Amino acid sequence: MNKTNQHSRIEVVDAIRGIAVAMILMLHGIEHFNLYNQSDPISPLLQLTDRMVWDCLWFVVGGKAYAIFALLFGFSFYIMEQNALRRGQDFRLRFCWRMLLLFGFGCFNAAFFCGEVLVLYSIVGFVLPLVCRLKNKTLLIIAAVLMLQPVDWIKMAYAALTDSQSTILEFNFEPYWNNSMKMLSEGNFVQTVLTNLWDGQIFSLAWAWGAGRFCQTASLFILGLVAGRIQWFADTPHNRSMWAKTFAAALLAFMPLYGLSTLLPDFASTLPLDTTGIAGMFTSKSFMTPMMLIVNSLHKFCFMTMIVTGLLFAFYSTRLARPMRYIMPYGRMSLTNYITQSIIGSFLFYHWGLHLNLCDTWSLLLCITVLSLQITFCRWWMSSHSHGPLEGLWKKLTWIGSDR
Repeated sequence: MNKTNQHSRIEVVDAIRGIAVAMILMLHGIEHFNLYNQSDPISPLLQLTDRMVWDCLWFVVGGKAYAIFALLFGFSFYIMEQNALRRGQDFRLRFCWRMLLLFGFGCFNAAFFCGEVLVLYSIVGFVLPLVCRLKNKTLLIIAAVLMLQPVDWIKMAYAALTDSQSTILEFNFEPYWNNSMKMLSEGNFVQTVLTNLWDGQIFSLAWAWGAGRFCQTASLFILGLVAGRIQWFADTPHNRSMWAKTFAAALLAFMPLYGLSTLLPDFASTLPLDTTGIAGMFTSKSFMTPMMLIVNSLHKFCFMTMIVTGLLFAFYSTRLARPMRYIMPYGRMSLTNYITQSIIGSFLFYHWGLHLNLCDTWSLLLCITVLSLQITFCRWWMSSHSHGPLEGLWKKLTWIGSDR
């Protein structure tokens, strides 16, 4: 591939990453960074816009922005590994050290926001050096198995075979959630930090396990690695055809899966509680919960795929390329921006800070203001630096002790 195409490939990845981080900020903002202390507006107009903001953001962003971020994480591993191989270096052990550093960044971030994902990424990230020498076909099989949520298939099989209402392979994080939420709404800064670092992280990781994020994140990391290998983000006639087919396949899969996600609970609610046999399984929470997780996980993956392919077409084919290029510096500083979001968000909404109690509409407008300030800072910073502040620090610490 020529240097122009390679450069464009990196640009589009920076643009998509920036959009994903911006989407994460919007969703976390209306959640008040997990505090959920939104006010109920009196105005009928604000009630309408609140409902629109909440429903639209959850439909478009929920479970998708994080997935885009994870996909591009795997792609970034591919870029770093290839750069190391060109220098005659084996990047795998160095990447493991990089994940330990990311764990440190994640803990710092978690001190402010207990719902962050960097700690999860630092744990799941160890899968990449384990599989990076496998063939693409093998990687795709592994990614497919992980995307299908094997843990939840085990839960379903257990519920079906034992006719049990109890669940397995789950962790009760409710006490940790309650402790964390109490401190976010009542505690001072030091109390909030200490609680976030222990109770907050336990409930966050336990929730991620129960929500299938461990398997799905590993799958997306691997898919990002494969996307790098096959040059999927490059603008070529072959790729444009592949993007169109991928978009169509994702759309065709999304529609029935999304339909199932709404129809299955309604179907289950019509069945008598004493229903037996196959139909009886749909009245069992221990069976329905993992089934719904699988269906929801898959339809969100399909929607995420449509977003990514749509953004690729937008970047390479339409006038939307210009605003997407505008946000590229924001994507290049994704670690700095993600952690900064947590600091700003906790100050705005938690008890130790301003403890704002806003409706969804005003929360979104506030986050758009924060996003605008972040983008402005990023464009200024990147005009004279090659990396963001935390990105530069992470890179230096990654290669500490080497002759690079």
